[in-house]
Amino acid sequence: MLLVVLTFSACVEEIEIDTLNENESQSALVVEAIFTNEAITQTVYLSRSSVNLDLETDTVYSPYIPLSSRPFDTVDWEIGATVTLLSESGEEFKFTEAQDGVYHSNTPFALQMGVNYTLDISRNNGQEYESDPISIQGISRVTNVYSEKAENDNGEEGIAIYVDSEPLEGNAKYFKYTYAETYKIVAPFWQNFEFELTNYDGIDDVVDYDLEVVVKETEDRICYNTVSSNTIDVFSTDGVSEGNVTKHKVRFITKDNFIIAQRYSILVQQQVQSPDANSFYKTLQSFSQSDNLFSQIQPGGIYANVHRKDGKIENVYGYVEAVGVTEQRIFLNYEDFFPEETPPYAFNCGFETAKLFNSPTDPCPQGLLERIDIGTVTYYSDYVENLVPDANPICVGPFIFVPTICGDCTVLGSNIKPDFWVD
Repeated sequence: MLLVVLTFSACVEEIEIDTLNENESQSALVVEAIFTNEAITQTVYLSRSSVNLDLETDTVYSPYIPLSSRPFDTVDWEIGATVTLLSESGEEFKFTEAQDGVYHSNTPFALQMGVNYTLDISRNNGQEYESDPISIQGISRVTNVYSEKAENDNGEEGIAIYVDSEPLEGNAKYFKYTYAETYKIVAPFWQNFEFELTNYDGIDDVVDYDLEVVVKETEDRICYNTVSSNTIDVFSTDGVSEGNVTKHKVRFITKDNFIIAQRYSILVQQQVQSPDANSFYKTLQSFSQSDNLFSQIQPGGIYANVHRKDGKIENVYGYVEAVGVTEQRIFLNYEDFFPEETPPYAFNCGFETAKLFNSPTDPCPQGLLERIDIGTVTYYSDYVENLVPDANPICVGPFIFVPTICGDCTVLGSNIKPDFWVD
């Protein structure tokens, strides 16, 4: 999802942007909507630009931080708005807020070729907005999605995903590509047992606790995770007589990326855009890839195709568009490309042992009870000396354990197999 961020870093030379004032940069409306020719529940995202987005959040996994306490970036969602899509033929498609800032159509619908549509928005403060007319420009059929062993520009080996397509209807010359990749995760040090700690109230309670090793009731060895693309990939065949797309690369995965270690699937979607929408995303792409974000393209020039109904000048960001879409899914296995190699797991796993608890003067690492209590470790076995040969003898405990991420795949994904998955 597109987030327009107006945060200025201290390392960027201060510049003057006449098109924005401080109040607008904190509260400008951001509208994001891609309506398609599919009969689906369509979605509109409404938020507000902010100078307070946290871009420094550390997203590297640490086995010493409980999952529930990790920091996440936030979005200033626009809540309580009234959203309607109007067609020039008089149809109205109303939307309901499903969660903060996310508005779903009340019923599934598909846009029709050659029909103009307008998005109508009323904010909860009474301000009203409407988009420029939008319409589906064309449809192009994805004929093939395929993978090949390849190298990237840095000479790294990996797997490249390509797409071919051919025009079917209308002016199918401008494209945007997105994908959703799903990968299988197998916890490398999984065991069918787990710690069960009860009657424990923290590091000061080391008398009445109960610790057992019990059979797991939840599947946490094999999981699946789905991640949507977050880059801008636009392309044009303008000037090409046939208008076919041939071997357009939509994804490259280095061979040491753990997401392809087991089985991997990618669903590639091709969106046929209007020339204006394609130009907007090219500009946004250039903006996001610039070495100096403010050297060539000013954020004041990237506006939405949405404006105030009363004619008042107000900066609005994002974009509303109508696209013709087709998509195709493929699966691949790592060994089909690199049969003699195995990519690393997502985390450098290793066996550990520790005493159940430590006294304030104890030189040993964090006690096992405390680690179990905050959910950072999972059971592997009873203590076996040769599994932790370098352990400090005075810190040895009754169990061998591993970081939770190494024995519980639900740290990285869901244990529910997707309906589309084929082993």
